[in-house]
Amino acid sequence: MEQKMQQLKAILADLADLGGALAILSWDQQTYMPPGAAEMRGQQLGTIGRIAHEKGASKELGDLLKALKPYAASLDPDSDDARIVKHALRDYERATCIPPEFVVEQNEVTTLANQAWAEARAKSDFSIFHPHLEKIVELVHRYVGFFPPAEHPYDILLDAYEPGMKTSEVKAIFNALRPQQVELIKAISAKPQVDDSFLHQPFDEQKQWDFGVEVITKFGYDWQRGRQDKSTHPFTGGPGMNDVRLTTRVAPDFFNTMIFGTMHEAGHAMYGQGPSQALLRTNLTDGASLAVHESQSRMWENLVGRSLPFWQYFYPRLQEYFPQLKGVSLDSFYKGVNKVQPSLIRVEADEATYNLHIMLRLELEIAIVEGKVPVKDLPEAWNKKMKEYLGVTPPNDAVGVLQDIHWSWGLMGYFSTYALGNLISAQLWEKIDQDLPDLAAQIRQGKFEALLGWLREKIHIHGRKFEPQELAQRVTGSKIDSAPYVKYLKTKYGQIYGL
Repeated sequence: MEQKMQQLKAILADLADLGGALAILSWDQQTYMPPGAAEMRGQQLGTIGRIAHEKGASKELGDLLKALKPYAASLDPDSDDARIVKHALRDYERATCIPPEFVVEQNEVTTLANQAWAEARAKSDFSIFHPHLEKIVELVHRYVGFFPPAEHPYDILLDAYEPGMKTSEVKAIFNALRPQQVELIKAISAKPQVDDSFLHQPFDEQKQWDFGVEVITKFGYDWQRGRQDKSTHPFTGGPGMNDVRLTTRVAPDFFNTMIFGTMHEAGHAMYGQGPSQALLRTNLTDGASLAVHESQSRMWENLVGRSLPFWQYFYPRLQEYFPQLKGVSLDSFYKGVNKVQPSLIRVEADEATYNLHIMLRLELEIAIVEGKVPVKDLPEAWNKKMKEYLGVTPPNDAVGVLQDIHWSWGLMGYFSTYALGNLISAQLWEKIDQDLPDLAAQIRQGKFEALLGWLREKIHIHGRKFEPQELAQRVTGSKIDSAPYVKYLKTKYGQIYGL
């Protein structure tokens, strides 16, 4: 069986390399690719995607996995080899449901759609993106049809990002969470509003960039295995754990955009750099799920980056970069970056309102999959839900239905992972507080080695070995739970707003 195991690993290494090639082409598409190359890039992505898909759904791989299944069952279930076989079986079963020609078509359609989305967003004109999104939604419906019927058709999309998670589970979590967050927002709204006007003024773009680099270098982002660039929508990508790249964007007159986006993506990137080198070129180097990935990005962005100890260390440095802040006290600045105010843009939303943005998108995606909201009606449906959920109405499509890049990539089933990541981050933080009782003091001194070390040991090193609920149970003692997050929000904002 050892020989067959080596044959499996050789195939998985090829698949990892093909995935890496796709990733670097996609990264280039978002950063440096000239607009005129969109169609050609779509063809390139389609060809490599087809080759990868055919290899991942081949009879050779299927026969190997059939032979290795009993062998894997005889191993320690937590061993690398047992998990490699387990995840390879899952990936193979999904891959064999999807025709190769569909993979080619999807890559070509989404590449052109992404270019159209960027233009539509720049011009705030949904009609430019509309025909492309129609094609993507048609692809989504076809994709769902390739699989055996599920409890809900959206389950098939969700399972690609959160293995084993059901739409009904996510709805139940959100239904329990929503009224508590709405109650908190109402309580905050009844209090005098925090002044954050000092965040809305000209900030030199290069100095913003340099400050962000200083922060994530302190966090422990490894520049020998990554880089940072600019993109329309911040993201993290790259060909593998030894080349994990992040992007950010810089607003010339609003400080939060760059710093919190940079810390967020660095959280993803450090997770991506963290798996054991023993897992290199296997199917276990990805994160456990997108929700677990989001737990890392949201932790560094919010539980670290919006904390008082963080700014007790970094605020004097920020004032050196931007002397115009020297008249703003630390307390005022801390409250300003934590201001709660329903807003239009998800990636710039405060912690108290952020999950409502996600719930809105989840409901729209489910309605799209169920055929209840046609694409042409999305701007109106989006605006209506923004008013219902957050009390604000987008003045144009750029800050409304066009603000997120995900649909242009064909990523449906994805959005709930952001909110689930928030919940996991607070769950993990409770455990971190127990294991590292002096963490606040360390952060106050600009020391993040212990925190990153804990995350490396408990989360990062395992890569994809454990499913999200299983990993949460192992590390915290319970499955994904909203209670720690609600407690965190109430404690933090109770202190800031005097609730």
